[in-house]
Amino acid sequence: MAFPNQTLPPPSKPTAAPAERPLDPRVSASVRRAAALLEDGLEQRRPVALAELMAPLLHQARHSRCLRADALSVWESRGETHWLPRFRFQRTNAVKERHKFGIFAGIHGDEPAGILGLMDFLRELDETPEIGRHFELWIYPVCNPGGVLAGTRESLSGKDLNREFWRGSAEREVRLLEQEIVKRRFDGIISLHSDDSSPGFYGFARGDVLARQLLSPALAEAEKALARDTRPFIDGFQAVNGMIHESYEGILCAPPEQHPQPFELILESPAGAPLADQRRAFTLALKAVLAEYNHFSAYSAGL
Repeated sequence: MAFPNQTLPPPSKPTAAPAERPLDPRVSASVRRAAALLEDGLEQRRPVALAELMAPLLHQARHSRCLRADALSVWESRGETHWLPRFRFQRTNAVKERHKFGIFAGIHGDEPAGILGLMDFLRELDETPEIGRHFELWIYPVCNPGGVLAGTRESLSGKDLNREFWRGSAEREVRLLEQEIVKRRFDGIISLHSDDSSPGFYGFARGDVLARQLLSPALAEAEKALARDTRPFIDGFQAVNGMIHESYEGILCAPPEQHPQPFELILESPAGAPLADQRRAFTLALKAVLAEYNHFSAYSAGL
């Protein structure tokens, strides 16, 4: 499903030569400028419409050979048009086995850093597509469009959507995302959040040892932009060097019946830090996860 009032680029045709090229520098520059203007508006707490928020990514997708854009659904609520944006990054059109990750942000409407961080991450992937080699990335930057529009943690119905998953929720956004997660059967799920009570960057690693192996280098890279939260207890959970291995019930995750279960990471930035630093920390952490997963896959293949 296309975005409202948006014309999507035609799909690229497979070619014998590599299909991707680094994004044109003029397009990259315009995407950076648009994202910077968004940051200024968000820092000043100016209301931002969803179409305005997604403008940098939609502009990038129109000119990209690797990035495609559409929406899970479009609906009307309280006189406003809402939709769940979805972006897909794939380095080439060659048919081959790829690692399939789902990356989610904006499920709490008052946490813009993850949305902006995903914009930066996708732009950097498009500028240097080799970073995304071997991956099929599905990006959901605004999972709570009503909350983003209102600037509230909760949805327009007053629900914390990140406590509603796999509980028979009637919330439209949760049902759409649950259906998508079941359909895609991701190898990994990464969620981006901001914590207004934390002085530093930290993360949750859910699942097997792989999640912990991926989180460690992600936090190390994020420290180039933000200090790590090293408290022994974070958000009510025991933590070791910024790593937590428990989590709340009802959060965005794979369905319990999926086998094998994907690795699941939740990356948390300190909401009180400058938006630019939070964005950079998310971008560094995400690139570290891709690099580490490639190393893990290459090692496993050699066993």
